Amino acid sequence: MSEMSWTKKNIHPGKIISTSQEVEVQVLEVDPDKRRISLGLKQTQENPWIAFAASHQPGTVIEGDVRNITEFGLFVGLEGGIDGMVHLSDLDWSKSGEEALAEFKKGDTVKAVVLEADSEKERISLGIKQLTADPLEGSETSAKIKKGMRVTCQVTAVKDNGIEAKLLDHDLMTFIRRSDLSRDRSEQRPDRFGVGEKFDAVVTQVDAKTRKVSTSIKALEIAEEKEAVAQYGSTDSGASLGDILGAALNKAKGEDTEEVEAADDDAAEKPKPKRKAKAKAADKAADEAAESEASSEE
Repeated sequence: MSEMSWTKKNIHPGKIISTSQEVEVQVLEVDPDKRRISLGLKQTQENPWIAFAASHQPGTVIEGDVRNITEFGLFVGLEGGIDGMVHLSDLDWSKSGEEALAEFKKGDTVKAVVLEADSEKERISLGIKQLTADPLEGSETSAKIKKGMRVTCQVTAVKDNGIEAKLLDHDLMTFIRRSDLSRDRSEQRPDRFGVGEKFDAVVTQVDAKTRKVSTSIKALEIAEEKEAVAQYGSTDSGASLGDILGAALNKAKGEDTEEVEAADDDAAEKPKPKRKAKAKAADKAADEAAESEASSEE
């Protein structure tokens, strides 16, 4: 039975050929002692596994219908009546295999990438997640995820011990623990966030094997404070960030006030030379008058 068809396994021969049907076969073995000749029907036909491997190199995108779904993944119908398998781990970059598998049903038309075609083992490995770039590695529109990167997230779920969020530019999920929601203990409350709310955070850890990305709002606040301290002052004296920023604002305000006062002084000083000139003129006139009176007396 195994030599009757390349693709139809464990079925009754009557479903492949019928009685009195004339067929072409190939002699596989002749055993004189047992007076037995082994024949093969499928050997006279093109091996669909070899044909597929020859025309579909790894990386080729194919399209087919979902023929079966199992706990290991799904099977996609290919050319020549063969099936290719998409393993659970190759369904989605960010979702678990079970979650991703639940989105498919028999008869769905899907696209996939050929990962490997092994004609000897009669196995075609396909991948659906490979249709898009690995979000951890980045893409044309987003940078590679790395520790210390600032990212924008959107809340997808609020839990007692933290919040779940999606990294908007990378199509990845993250979980922020309660203690990482804020530097201020009074603000470390998950319930202050709402589903759909957007916020910024810092990537604190990237695990490529488990594909988990850890982020922290607290770490972002600390990083921003360090930047402010480096730019506006020091906390060595015990000053808080508010003190430093307040001092910076006052400094900026003081500079503006000094500029205004300087402008006023300039404006006030400009007419002074004129007043001095008038005074000198008056003194000169008085002297001349005195001299004239003296001349008259003489």
